[in-house]
Amino acid sequence: MPHGLASRPLIGHHRQVAFEGDVVSTHRAWRGLAALAPRWRTPLLAGVLALALAALIAGLDSGASRAASAPVNVFPVPGGRVASPATQITFRGLPAARLGAIGVVGSKSGLHAGRMQADSDNDGASFLPTVPFTAGETVTVYTSLDLVGGSQGRYHFTIANPAGAIRTGPGKRAARVRDDVARFASRRDLAPATITVNHLPRHAARGDLFVATQSGPVQNGPEIFGPYGGLVWFQRVPKGQSATDFRTQTFNGHSVLTWWQGSVSAAGTGRGADEIYSSAYRPVATVRAANGLDADLHEFEITPKGTALITAYYPVHWTTGSGKSARQRIVLDSVVQEIDIRTGLVLYQWDSLDHVSTADSHQPFPTTKGHPWDYFHINSIQALGDGSLLVSGRDTWAAYDLDRTTGGVIWSLGGKHSSFHMGANTTFAFQHDVRLRSGNAITLFDDGAGPPPVRHQSRGLTLGIDFKHRRVSVKAQDEHRPGLLAFYEGNVQQLRGGDQLVGWGQQPYLTEFNRHGQTVFDAHFVGANSSYRAYRFRWRAQPATPPAAAARTRHGHTTVYATWNGATVVARWRVLGGSSRQHLRAVASHPRTEFETAIGLSRSQAYVAVQALDTRGRVLATSPSVKGR
Repeated sequence: MPHGLASRPLIGHHRQVAFEGDVVSTHRAWRGLAALAPRWRTPLLAGVLALALAALIAGLDSGASRAASAPVNVFPVPGGRVASPATQITFRGLPAARLGAIGVVGSKSGLHAGRMQADSDNDGASFLPTVPFTAGETVTVYTSLDLVGGSQGRYHFTIANPAGAIRTGPGKRAARVRDDVARFASRRDLAPATITVNHLPRHAARGDLFVATQSGPVQNGPEIFGPYGGLVWFQRVPKGQSATDFRTQTFNGHSVLTWWQGSVSAAGTGRGADEIYSSAYRPVATVRAANGLDADLHEFEITPKGTALITAYYPVHWTTGSGKSARQRIVLDSVVQEIDIRTGLVLYQWDSLDHVSTADSHQPFPTTKGHPWDYFHINSIQALGDGSLLVSGRDTWAAYDLDRTTGGVIWSLGGKHSSFHMGANTTFAFQHDVRLRSGNAITLFDDGAGPPPVRHQSRGLTLGIDFKHRRVSVKAQDEHRPGLLAFYEGNVQQLRGGDQLVGWGQQPYLTEFNRHGQTVFDAHFVGANSSYRAYRFRWRAQPATPPAAAARTRHGHTTVYATWNGATVVARWRVLGGSSRQHLRAVASHPRTEFETAIGLSRSQAYVAVQALDTRGRVLATSPSVKGR
C-alpha cells in the first residue's frame, strides 16, 4: 500500500473491502447495486439504492456506535452547492482507522470507488474518488459517523457547473526609466527592480524590507532590501510570471521564506503555487491548491500546526437575482483552503457562494460577455486564537469571522450588513489585509478605489472594536504625504514598538509610521512598479550556492567584482589571484560594501576567485575561479 494511505481501501465495485482489519466480501452486494446505478434516476430505484447502501454500511460497521463517536466535520460542507467535480471528501475529527465504512453516490455518476488517505496529524482522512463527479449532480455520502450537519450518518452536497479556467496573461511591464533596474558584472543574469529611499530609517524598526515586483520592467521576483535600500537577495521568476506575498514565516520550527508564484489574470486573480524556501535559499516545499483548483496570489499563511491557509478562485455558472431579475452568469467563487503541507490534502474548505449572497457585492456586473463576475474577491485570511478564520472580501467591502467547522459567518465588519455600528470615518472600501490585533483592534489597508474611487486617498486604517456593544471607532489612520490612491493591493504590518509598515499596493511606495502617525521611513520603486504587499523582517541567511566573481582588466589594472546573492553574514572579501586556476593565492582583501563589491588590484591577474569572510576572518565560502577580461 502506498505511503500515507489509510489502512484500508474504500468500498467500490467488485472488490474486497477491509475495515479495521476485518475483510468483508462485498462482491455480490456491490454487483447488485452497480447493476442498478445506471438506471436509478427514477424515485423508486433511487430509494432502493439508498436503502441498500445504508443497510450495507450499517452491516459493515455493526460493531461501531455512532452515538459514541466523536463529532466529525466534513467538507464539502453539508448542503454545499459549489463543489468541484474533482473534489475530495474530507473527514476531520477522528483517526482514519476509526472512520469505518464510507459510501459515496452521485445522482448522475452513481457509485464511486476511491481510496482513503490519512491526514498527517492523524485526526482525519479524505476520500479520493477514482473518477471525478459530474457537474450539476447531488452527491450523497453514507457513513456510520456523527457528522456535523448530517443526519443519521449521511449528508449531501451539490457539484457546481464549472465555467472553465480564468485566462491569465503575461502582465504589464513598467515603462523604462533611468536606473530602474540594477546590473552586476558578477551576476549578469540578474536585473532586479530598484528602490529609492526618501526618508532615512533613523527612527524606524530594525529589519530588512521584503517586496515582490510585479511589473518588471525586465524581471519579476521576490526581493530583499536592506534598511537603506541596498539589495540583499533577488530571485527571478519565469518570464510571464509574478511573485506576491513575499515574507518570512516559521515552518517546522525554522524561519523560512514564503511567496506565491504564477500567472495573473486581468481580474486580479492568480493561477500558481506557494513556495517555501530555507534560509539557505533552497526549496523546502511547494503548496498547491486541491480539489481541482489553482492556488491564488492573495494569501499564503502557515499555521502553527504546519498547515497552509491559501486562497483560490473557482469560476462557475451561477444564477444571480430572483424572479424576473434572475440571470445565469459566470461568477467567481472565492475559496479558502487549509492544506496539509505534508500530504497535499484539504483539511478545510470555505466557499463564498455558500455563505455570502451575491446581493452583498458592490462590484458592478461585467460588461464584457463571458467575463466572470468577481462579486466577493477574497484577499486575506487570518487564523484567530479561538479557532475561527477572519477573511476579507474586497468587493463586498467587508470582513467576515468564519466558523472553522461549518463555515458559517459569526460576524461581519463593514459592507451592507455589518454586525457592528460603524462610527465616524470607519467605513472602508475595496480593502486588503484585514487583521485582528491585540486589544480588540483591527488593521486593514483601505484602498478606497475600485473603480470607482470612494475616497480621495488610500490609508492604513486601525479600528477599535467594541464587541460587547457592537461598535467600531477609528484608533489611527496612516496617510501618505503627498496622498496616494491605490486601485488595488496593499497591506499594513504591525512592527515591534508600535510602528506600522504600509505597503501601498498598486502605488510604488512603502512607508513606516510610528505610533503617533509620523513618517519614520519612506521609499519607492524607481520605476512604476508595484508589490502586492510590503514587509519588514529581521533576516539572517547563508546561501547554499557559492559566491560569484568577475574580473575586468583595463590599462594593466584589474578590478574584481564579488557577490553572494542573499548572504547576510559577509564582513569582508578576500581575492585570490594567479596565473592559472590551480595556483591561486591571496592578493587583496576588502570590506563588503554593497550587493556587489568592487575591489581594485595593484597588479593584473590572469585568474581570480573570491572568498567570503565573516567578522572573525573565517572563510564562509569560495567562488569558482574566473578568467580576467
